[in-house]
Amino acid sequence: MRSSSPGECDERLERANKASNAELEHGGIRSLIQSRRIIGEGGAAGNGGRVTACDGRYGLGWADGAGSKRITAAIAFVVALPLIVAIWIFDPFRVRRAVSLLGASLSLAVIATIGNLVPLSHENAFSEWNYVSYFAHSGVDAVGAYWQQGYLQSDKMVTDRLRSVGTDSCEPPGKRPHIILVHDESSFDIRAVEGVKVPPGYGQHFRSFDGKARKLLVEGAGGPSWYTEYNVLSGLSSRSYGRFQFFVTRIAAGRVERGLPRALQRCGYRTHAIYPVNGGFLGASSYYKGVGIADFVDGKALGGDVFEPDRFYFDAALRMIERERRQGPMFLYVYLTANHFTWDYQFHPELTPAGWRDPGNTIPEVNEYLRRQAMSEGDYAGFLAGLKRNFPGEEFLIVRYGDHQPDFAKLLIDPTIDAWELGERLLRFDPRYFTTYYAIDAINFTPAAVGSALDVLDAPYLPLIVQEAAGVPLDSSFAEQKRILERCAGLFYGCADGAEARRFNRALIEAGLIKGL
Repeated sequence: MRSSSPGECDERLERANKASNAELEHGGIRSLIQSRRIIGEGGAAGNGGRVTACDGRYGLGWADGAGSKRITAAIAFVVALPLIVAIWIFDPFRVRRAVSLLGASLSLAVIATIGNLVPLSHENAFSEWNYVSYFAHSGVDAVGAYWQQGYLQSDKMVTDRLRSVGTDSCEPPGKRPHIILVHDESSFDIRAVEGVKVPPGYGQHFRSFDGKARKLLVEGAGGPSWYTEYNVLSGLSSRSYGRFQFFVTRIAAGRVERGLPRALQRCGYRTHAIYPVNGGFLGASSYYKGVGIADFVDGKALGGDVFEPDRFYFDAALRMIERERRQGPMFLYVYLTANHFTWDYQFHPELTPAGWRDPGNTIPEVNEYLRRQAMSEGDYAGFLAGLKRNFPGEEFLIVRYGDHQPDFAKLLIDPTIDAWELGERLLRFDPRYFTTYYAIDAINFTPAAVGSALDVLDAPYLPLIVQEAAGVPLDSSFAEQKRILERCAGLFYGCADGAEARRFNRALIEAGLIKGL
């Protein structure tokens, strides 16, 4: 392992941390495990993705020693709480309320002034320092952002109102197919990265029933799956939340009712979701139920670990379909996790496809990523075979999508740029860093219409694609969104610098489909 001089080390640390900051602006999981690729093998990534040393170590500070830190914090709390109460009770010194109020006001004014002068560094939310100052600073930042736009960007008024969705009829002709929407974790066609070696036959997984390979533009780079969940369930943009984008599902829970599950309920569908972790994560359970998921099954109910092979969730889906299919057409959202970060270890090596050989990429994580993709492709083929075998008389529409690229991809797409340029590209939403895939499959069913399924599509339009492919009549909100799709050639928030999204948000508010925002 090559050692670094102090000057070289400082330069590499600075570059790696700038890359980490750029990623933090997009709300992803802040591991940035590939920081070691920027600073060289002599560097170390730690403290939530922030590189802190050039001593040959590398790890995630937010995970290291987490158990001992919790114990220390608990002991400190037990000891400190009664001591603080005793001091408050027996302290002989008292300050008049008017004086204390003046002092508090002056302190708040100083915090607000400094907070407005110094940009907030979101990386501190994942670090081990500046707890109090970050808390205060984030409060100033959040209050300022809320004062300017509220939680959600929307026009002050709208001229064309949506017809009440409750008055929309839904009489799809003939038998309605069961609809399965598959969240394919961290999946994209890695051939978009120049020079990456892939195994023979790679790429078929990204093709639809008609042989086309379609691209999906998502809103997070390398981490924030919940942005795309909001896109594909609500049919709206997480970018409309501005400063509050990171908290989109928590804010939307109980406030945003418009979405794909709700629209399908109107047409007689029973709505289900299989979610891999505890439903309290980022308010997922409340959000899903708010947009129309009636049956939410989380990781605790499933009895699995946080990360399971795809077949684990597909088997759960087959069991659910067996139980529920006789009650009417189903909508089932299946969330997969096999290709979740990190890729520095072999995930379930016993499930490696027969004959698998590493393609020979110099970065081991890329080879592991491709191995897991091969596992996912095999598990998906097994799921399709199970649907055909177990339910020979049933019709199915299956739509899959990648929620974001793996977090190492941003450092490989153009390795010639420095960290500042990478940050600028992410802030400009350069499509190279936000492109995944979506695919449409069918069993015993021919998709009714795929004219809106463009070769490149913004993720908020995916619910529209699902409904048209299933032959479900669009309600007034999705009919209006289809007109936006046609005007904007597949862009949503990026169309007219967000103007179309702001207008549409206001229309949904006026129609009662978004409340309290």
